[in-house]
Amino acid sequence: MAIHPQAGKKVTQEQLVNIPKLVSSYYLNEPDLEIHPEHCVAFGTSGHRGCSLHFKFNESHILAVTQAICDFRKNNNIFGPLFLGKDTHALSEAAFNSAIEVLVANEVQVITQENDDYTPTPVISHAIVSHNLTHPHELADGIVVTPSHNPPEDGGFKYNPPNGGPADTDVTKWIEDRANQLLQEDLVEVELFPFAKAKRSGFIKYEDLITPYVADLGNIIDMEAIAKAGVNIGVDPLGGSGINFWPVIAKHYGLNLSVVNNVVDPSFAFMPLDKDGKVRMDCSSPYAMANLIALKDDYDIGIGNDPDFDRHGIVTPDGLMNPNHFLAVAIDYLIKHRTWNSSIKIGKTLVSSAMIDKVCGANGREVYEVPVGFKWFVSGLATGELAFGGEESAGAAFLRKDGTTWCTDKDGFIMGLLAAEILAVTGKSPSEHYLAFEQAFGAPVYKRIDAPASSEQKAKLKGLSADNIKADTLAGDKITQVLTNAPGNGAAIGGLKVVTENGWFAARPSGTEDIYKIYLESFKGDSHLAELEQAAKALVDSVIS
Repeated sequence: MAIHPQAGKKVTQEQLVNIPKLVSSYYLNEPDLEIHPEHCVAFGTSGHRGCSLHFKFNESHILAVTQAICDFRKNNNIFGPLFLGKDTHALSEAAFNSAIEVLVANEVQVITQENDDYTPTPVISHAIVSHNLTHPHELADGIVVTPSHNPPEDGGFKYNPPNGGPADTDVTKWIEDRANQLLQEDLVEVELFPFAKAKRSGFIKYEDLITPYVADLGNIIDMEAIAKAGVNIGVDPLGGSGINFWPVIAKHYGLNLSVVNNVVDPSFAFMPLDKDGKVRMDCSSPYAMANLIALKDDYDIGIGNDPDFDRHGIVTPDGLMNPNHFLAVAIDYLIKHRTWNSSIKIGKTLVSSAMIDKVCGANGREVYEVPVGFKWFVSGLATGELAFGGEESAGAAFLRKDGTTWCTDKDGFIMGLLAAEILAVTGKSPSEHYLAFEQAFGAPVYKRIDAPASSEQKAKLKGLSADNIKADTLAGDKITQVLTNAPGNGAAIGGLKVVTENGWFAARPSGTEDIYKIYLESFKGDSHLAELEQAAKALVDSVIS
């Protein structure tokens, strides 16, 4: 995909989404599944997402999904409170209110942030895990209203069951099917309670969710070391839901931390355009993170987050770190500086860098490789069988210092603070540590390609098998593995991964967008990566064309 000529430059007035029209469409546009099957509820790797203008994220969708979640709770004897959070996207506010009308009508005890403030994904997960530890007979779950880093016109809605993490496929499939049934039946079985009355019903508890989360951070991060070293930290929340957390964190632990952008704007008019010319709050993109990168010489560590704070972007004086690079550094540091049991594994997705495998091998740790999606790490983090779970898309979480569960969803706060801890304890920035890895193991080059794909084409790509690979070699190297199932847990990849001694590629359809993705990595340089890319594209094109 060619880089847009305005990538990294501030969005223009003409490119901003019309927020009043967007929110009006949420209430006025009615999905019609009989005529337009594409209007249905569809859970990808991170919940249901879509745009109200395109009939894919409207009031009817949220009423149906929320009722489906209530039905799921009843069927599974989940009678504890439900923690409800939202991010700063325009549609999040509307969907949050719709959800409350259904939850209260179903007599679900809702706990949400006081003053109607925003709540990040990791804070909801942390709250669920903490509650259920002390209330095992009154299990809580949660909903986060967020489309993550997606553009301002998108909405998103995701469910976290009592394990605290993203719902597994069997759960989301049940909720999805039930929600679509409710839509097809004109929502006749959806229970509703008017919002104004719902707020006075007693079923909504407004609590301070900031203080308990912040006070607990010292049990997972060496906050004292960061404060003592005086690490100068610059934070750009990218207008996201954790914006009011950072000042509290700084004050509570005496950190030298500055929030460089404190603007919350549902149009995200302060954002530089991403590589494709869209407004996207992707903290792993050098284009979306251009504002913080410009300040790299003013801070020892720069931290960026996406709107629901489940992702992290780490900036050092060397620039924005590649997410794969920081994952490898974080894993190496944690193995060396935490007294965790040596038998617990390190989780990675199958499209994450092979540098992680090399780092784990050097430390004598076993890698647990799973398909794309953080949900595959939830069980291991909950039981303590996984010390760390990380995605190539800059999302990760890990255990507390004592080896117990912190949360079971991605946490952008702890990953950013870990970067500061690494500098404070070792005297070297994360990027300097990664340079040492390259000297020891080689310097891999990594690339991800996104291309448009219809639902039909995505289904064909998802059906790829080892039989589609006829050759014995790839880009000049002998093929050592052809994977359609992840080696860690045996789960289906939903695509294909081909591995050689010096590189690999993986191809899979997106779960939430009309695109397919090819991931590539070579330990032999750019020319070899280009050969891998050519071979991978030829294979995918032959399947979906």
